[in-house]
Amino acid sequence: MESIINYFETIPSLHRGLLLAGGITFFWMLEGAFPLFKFNYKKWQHAWPNFFFTLTTIIINFGLAFILLQSADWVKANNFGIINWLPYMPLWLYVVLGVLLLDFFGAYLAHYVEHKINLLWMIHLVHHTDHKVDTTTGNRHHPIESVIRFIFTLFGVFIVGTPIAIVFIYQSLSVVFTQLTHANIKLPKKVDKIISYVFISPDMHKIHHHYVLPYTDSNYGNIFSIWDRLFGTFMTLDREKLVYGVDVFPDEIKNSSIKELLKQPFQNYQRPTILPEKKEF
Repeated sequence: MESIINYFETIPSLHRGLLLAGGITFFWMLEGAFPLFKFNYKKWQHAWPNFFFTLTTIIINFGLAFILLQSADWVKANNFGIINWLPYMPLWLYVVLGVLLLDFFGAYLAHYVEHKINLLWMIHLVHHTDHKVDTTTGNRHHPIESVIRFIFTLFGVFIVGTPIAIVFIYQSLSVVFTQLTHANIKLPKKVDKIISYVFISPDMHKIHHHYVLPYTDSNYGNIFSIWDRLFGTFMTLDREKLVYGVDVFPDEIKNSSIKELLKQPFQNYQRPTILPEKKEF
């Protein structure tokens, strides 16, 4: 565990870039071999807007990284934060707890708030208006949302008290799980269900991309499913019934245009209104 910590304390930017590019490539190939839906689309054409927003996310996170690094160093030097106030624990538990709590503040809480505050929902809308969800959808976030997500992660670093090694472990896992859970892949239903007891599984997250409430407002988690189960936001739906997108923003042409997507947060607010199907358990 110490060697892992030492590696992530100084993980080269190149390695983080390879993780992102390698993950997209790997799941892109799996989508071709084991697709959940056989989309009638030009995959590269669909991917370009998503790659554009992936690039803006990388630029924003890279530009703000020094703040994250200084904050993580400060909490470590001052023994500040939840995991530093707890009694002594093994290093592996310290790391797991740090990642688990960062997943709450940096992912679950941020995601939940974005769905509950109208202004933030309109910013987050860019992520939901993809009509062909695949592994490239994972990082389809408006630049404003990238800043919002960074602020929540920074808040998590202070509250949880995570040193930079745990922050980078969390971010690396987050990248992989984002690509996995959005990937258009078909796992055996039993396998997917078993995964969802601890982690966010592909089927579990895709319910969140269903086009109507209450499914859109469920399954907010990124790495661990514990938060959705604990706070009552966990839902199930047969994957054959999934329809991607947002019912009140149905224009797939506009939702595939970088120019239109950049303007999307500034449209008039509309909340999904189509009556939902019967909730399944």
